[in-house]
Amino acid sequence: MAREFGVTSLGSIELFCLAADLESFTAAARQAALTPAAVSRAIGRLEERLQVRLFVRTTRRIRLTDEGRAYHQQCKQALGQLAEAERQLSGHQAQPAGVVRISAPTSFGHHRLLPLLPAFRARHPQVAVDVQLSNRNIDFTADGFDLAVRGRVQADSGLIARPLMDAELVVVATKAYLRQRGTPKSVEDLRQHDCIQFVLPRTGQHVPWRLRVDGDESDVPTQGGISVSEDIVGVATLARAGAGLAQIYRFMIEKDLDSGTLVEVLKPLGGASRPFSLIYPANRHMPLRVRALADFLVASMKPRRSPGRA
Repeated sequence: MAREFGVTSLGSIELFCLAADLESFTAAARQAALTPAAVSRAIGRLEERLQVRLFVRTTRRIRLTDEGRAYHQQCKQALGQLAEAERQLSGHQAQPAGVVRISAPTSFGHHRLLPLLPAFRARHPQVAVDVQLSNRNIDFTADGFDLAVRGRVQADSGLIARPLMDAELVVVATKAYLRQRGTPKSVEDLRQHDCIQFVLPRTGQHVPWRLRVDGDESDVPTQGGISVSEDIVGVATLARAGAGLAQIYRFMIEKDLDSGTLVEVLKPLGGASRPFSLIYPANRHMPLRVRALADFLVASMKPRRSPGRA
């Protein structure tokens, strides 16, 4: 295998990342025990090698160019993987340590992921967890995430998907709404009701309801006067306020069903579900801290259907 990087090149990359993190050649030089001129020369050699301008320089500050920002993200990941590999081989990291960044949908995050993190931190106190709750797809490299929880994963996406749970969907409403509008008994009855709509961020389309029709799971289009985008938690809030019928994950409204705040309807058509999986890039070295959280989440949830129907 031909050498592509010499010691000087790797050193320049480290200095580039340090300067980008600190937004200063002087601060990078101070931390690296070098002169600002030495740092500037090293980054100049790197720019010459790449034939790309990495920084915009002014008399007071430096900032990354668009090309520099993309290169910085890739280099930080690569240097982190090298450092992690050395720690594991030398035995310097017997315990997981560092920061793990994970993205999860708001529904799953609030009701399943966040409640587990105190137990994880008690087991691995040296690992910090940075959680983003968002329903939008993320780019692992560009956005800097280690793990993500998602409901839909394409088979050819280049991602590893580990099942977490099969989340049951239920149709619910308040007693007051049902007294006023009646209780639906069939798919046809839904046409006479306000069905709270959720807009999928990825497509901008209303998500059809998933029901068991003639024994098979089917997508059923519904209609209603109120739509929610971005955060499905809003659908549950509207249902509690009596805005109409809502189809939502059972794990989000278990307490409402137990207390009677919400009532489940269309039980004979229920039982449909959608899966949640933990995903991460297949071709990326997984640091010990990331593997610790991934294994913990999978073990804690033990792929299962959310409680409700047998």
